[in-house]
Amino acid sequence: MTFLSDEQWRQYERDGYLKLGMVLKDADLAALQERINRIMQGTADVDYDRMLMQLDSATGKYNDAGEQSRGWKGATLAYRKIQDLELDPLFLGYMEQPLFREICARVYGLETPIAAFRAMFMNKPANQGTWLPWHQDRWSHLDRDPLITVWTALDPATRENGCVQIIEGSHRFELLNPEHPSGFVSEEQAERLLSEHPVVYLELEPGEAVLLHNWLLHACESGRAP
Repeated sequence: MTFLSDEQWRQYERDGYLKLGMVLKDADLAALQERINRIMQGTADVDYDRMLMQLDSATGKYNDAGEQSRGWKGATLAYRKIQDLELDPLFLGYMEQPLFREICARVYGLETPIAAFRAMFMNKPANQGTWLPWHQDRWSHLDRDPLITVWTALDPATRENGCVQIIEGSHRFELLNPEHPSGFVSEEQAERLLSEHPVVYLELEPGEAVLLHNWLLHACESGRAP
């Protein structure tokens, strides 16, 4: 069975992203929602010492977010980031579904072994949230760049609450700031790009997913009420 058509792949290669539609049934979505809440509350049977966790910023500023380090940071829903979710069997089972195997085979090659570099939960707590500046996903300490990300919405992702925003087709600009270890562009670069290209807001319903090229320029606002 083939999940994505040639036309969908052409759209992805042109735009740098492709909405995959609803990828979670209601029961599976509810199970993942409940599991991530338990991980944050410290009641899940996972190896917290191996998981990278970060608390949200109190100010909404990127540089004010908590330290990114391994280990549980206390019972709260105010986490910004939780990484290494492949250690949790429920999240690992979701990641291993046939659609994602097909995507990896198309991008990396049918016989290429695949490992997840970052299986990560990004969160905007109620009435909080942290601004994420414009960047391309890449890491200078790796011997090769990961090429794709699949983002799945566990809650509604809307323009009002700070969903991901992108510049369509910007993956074809190549790396704009190759000296930055995480692909962030300068404020001057961001201002110029935003003056030249429209912003697309990737709004998703819970259970929907989108495929992203890692070099696609993206950012998100804090989502805090004005």
